[in-house]
Amino acid sequence: MKYLLVIGGATATGKTALAIRLARQYGTEILSADSRQFYREMSIGTAKPGAAELSEVRHHFIDSLHVTDDFSVGDFEREALGVLDTIFEKKDIAVLAGGSGLYIRAVCEGLDVFPEVSDETKALVAEGERQGGKAWLQQQLASRDPLYFNTVDRQNPARLRRALEVCVETGRPYSDFLNKNKKTRAFTPVFILLDMPRPELYARIEQRVDAMIAAGLESEALRLLPYRDRPALCTVGYEEWFDFFDGKISRTEVLEKIKQHTRNYAKRQATWFRKHGDWKVFHPDDWQGISGFVQENLV
Repeated sequence: MKYLLVIGGATATGKTALAIRLARQYGTEILSADSRQFYREMSIGTAKPGAAELSEVRHHFIDSLHVTDDFSVGDFEREALGVLDTIFEKKDIAVLAGGSGLYIRAVCEGLDVFPEVSDETKALVAEGERQGGKAWLQQQLASRDPLYFNTVDRQNPARLRRALEVCVETGRPYSDFLNKNKKTRAFTPVFILLDMPRPELYARIEQRVDAMIAAGLESEALRLLPYRDRPALCTVGYEEWFDFFDGKISRTEVLEKIKQHTRNYAKRQATWFRKHGDWKVFHPDDWQGISGFVQENLV
């Protein structure tokens, strides 16, 4: 029997530390399911594991792409399953950790199947986005599919656009097509969700953002300014700096907005995880509870 220890949770809940601890305990490797950490140029703003952490355990998919590379969740599903096949040739356990819930679900269950979208519909949505920007995508999707809108990363225009295209094409909510095509896997997932009281989480987010600023997030964002339209960079921690470089907000506002937007993102992540998957919830400090739960499930 092969097992995949799946660690999910909102940003700043300690997923990386737990993944490394479990991987060391079971002598195995880690697959990252944080879609922003795939990109070599995005390190500070994605809270990527440092060199010391990466040296402790072999990680897959961190620093695997250039920011200009196209890499879909379908690509990740296919490549991650290939990596797992290789790991499981020698080991019975692997670890998958990250906050990108859709990527976790793709590996554990397979992707949902959606109808083809016509060029006419794509052009219609593209024109609306051109005129109204991300706010227009948000408004349209909230109106057509409030269920999905409550869980989607609202700062990710690619996901907003894709969902809206399906809504326009079919006349049905995007969420109608979710959870329809679970696939059989050659491993058993063990789902561990890290969570903590909101005041504690928000304090950790404050500390993390302050540390990112001190580590040089502004300089990292400036280097990435030429790529600002790439989907990977339409995200918290970078868009705020791009607005600062455009003269739209002050440096003080950048810090405030990154913290606010990260809190908002953490809330959406927590909502997604509560609604998807058979998770066992633990505080990240509860090592005894987590390790006991894992052992109980390795039958």
